[in-house]
Amino acid sequence: MLKIYNNLTRKKELFTPINPENVRMYVCGMTVYDLCHLGHARVLVAFDVVYRYLQHIYGAEHVNYVRNITDIDDKIINRANENGEVFSDLTERFIKYMHQDAEALNILPPNQEPRATTHMAGIISMINTLVEKGFAYAANNGDVYYDVSQFEPYGQLSGKNIGDLQAGARVEVDEGKDDPLDFVLWKAAKPDEPHWDSPWGKGRPGWHIECSAMSTHCLGNHFDIHGGGMDLQFPHHENEIAQSEGVSGEKFVNVWMHNGFVRIDNEKMSKSLGNFFTVREILERYRPEVIRYFILNSHYRSPLNYSDKQLDSAQAALEGYYTALRGLKVSQIEELGRYGERFYAAMDDDFNTAEAIAVLAELRRDINQARNDDRNRASHLASVLVKLAGLLGILQDDAELFLQQGGRPGVSGDLGDAEIENLIRQRNVARQEKNWTESDRIRDLFVKEGIVLEDSAKGTCWRRE
Repeated sequence: MLKIYNNLTRKKELFTPINPENVRMYVCGMTVYDLCHLGHARVLVAFDVVYRYLQHIYGAEHVNYVRNITDIDDKIINRANENGEVFSDLTERFIKYMHQDAEALNILPPNQEPRATTHMAGIISMINTLVEKGFAYAANNGDVYYDVSQFEPYGQLSGKNIGDLQAGARVEVDEGKDDPLDFVLWKAAKPDEPHWDSPWGKGRPGWHIECSAMSTHCLGNHFDIHGGGMDLQFPHHENEIAQSEGVSGEKFVNVWMHNGFVRIDNEKMSKSLGNFFTVREILERYRPEVIRYFILNSHYRSPLNYSDKQLDSAQAALEGYYTALRGLKVSQIEELGRYGERFYAAMDDDFNTAEAIAVLAELRRDINQARNDDRNRASHLASVLVKLAGLLGILQDDAELFLQQGGRPGVSGDLGDAEIENLIRQRNVARQEKNWTESDRIRDLFVKEGIVLEDSAKGTCWRRE
């Protein structure tokens, strides 16, 4: 029975979908003005696993996963102006890069991927309803604001007290809001900015209303799960609740999920600190599966500490798994035994991927122990390992290919695969003829090239370090 930690109630709860035939999840996606960074990768991977596991429980055809794209906001406009290009050209380019990064990390495509600019009519309609119902007002400066004082439960998600928030807030000189906590729904157009027609004049939406409009359009007024990074809990998700429930009068979302922050060598990731890494920068040094495994080796709600040491450990772990799988026949099986029971128990406990990976590590150990004594059992365990790991989106590559390609992108040395195989044959002949000088020469060449040989009764296997 799946239990999920609900940030709205601050406790783990038994997950009971509104309709098991249509389980609905919305996750705040990327604002596409720059390359995806490690924080984005964590969101993508964490909720990809949630999506995979919900599909496993309810069936792929019964899960509707929506991950939006924010393709209009201040950062996008500013970056496009800096580049001297049309904002839509900028967003199209970074959407393409985002999809490439997601594919590299083995992220399943969501069922729907709405863009803010294609939902402008729904955004304007939602704002109009809020104005008509007294939750929002048009200011003298042409902006439209949400009146936080009209929504009594405001602060319920983040646990923030409105009085405390008001004491620490301030109003900028050029803002027309009535209260410092009020937030913008519609921004009056500035010269040379992208804009759309509305009842309040030309302008563009605020960030928060975009997600309310897209999520309710795709999933209805009331759905099961809403997710995103911990940094979105306030004010973004708090504002989404106020907007969406203000319009519909219904409960917006049952379960709110947030993944933890990313830290770099125990410091918060920040461009100003110079410890900011894009996914592409990390992919230049590590294979995508290594990054995915590293992310999953921590619980999604806990802080994730990035360091070369952690990535190297993830690389070594994956090499160990694929070495255990090497040469074993993997088949489709249903009987998973105690390994499956423990794996599912971990995943049912708020998607505890770290504990689930501990079960995979035990499987790896048992495969290695059974390999020489009971080949059939080793193959059965290998099949269990691959099936369970598939729910995490890992260990789906061919073991031989993974090991021979090496752990790091572009690390192939001067020797091609055919040359390596030929040198192994020459080494074997030299050893049979007790020509230790030649055998040592070839061994030293392999060491220099980062090639590891593994001799057994069945012959010699090799892999790249």
